[in-house]
Amino acid sequence: MIGLDVRQLKYEIVRPTLITLGLWSPASENLLTGTALAESRAAYVRQVGGGPALGLWQMEPATHDDCWTNFLNFPAQSRLATICTRMRAPDLSASAQLVTNLRYACAMARIRFFRAREALPASTDAAGLSAYWKEHYNTALGAGVLSTELISRFQEAINA
Repeated sequence: MIGLDVRQLKYEIVRPTLITLGLWSPASENLLTGTALAESRAAYVRQVGGGPALGLWQMEPATHDDCWTNFLNFPAQSRLATICTRMRAPDLSASAQLVTNLRYACAMARIRFFRAREALPASTDAAGLSAYWKEHYNTALGAGVLSTELISRFQEAINA
């Protein structure tokens, strides 16, 4: 399997997206890069084996819609909502955005994490970033499992 070059993903997609959102930090950069590696190995844009998850960050359309309905559509988040809206391609549905628009898909994954109240782990803590991903993105109901393989994907993101 061939995926995106991790350094290019991190520095050409993740970092500029997070900076545009005003939500960049070394920890968020490694978290979002690691999440793409954990979710899709930065290679798949449709859930392997079927299922609703889409894009490198494997966000489900229902999760995307919840980010808008229960967070971005509130006046307190109007700045973030405006930025995310400007990232969207006008001719694509929300589902298509998650598959084809890397910048928007990354932004929505960051919004998902931003809603968590818990502070991000240290930027160099692969185990902590992995656990944060499991709790706040994949959730207890998700198929992801904390393992040495998962932690190594977050370490790859850190090392990129």
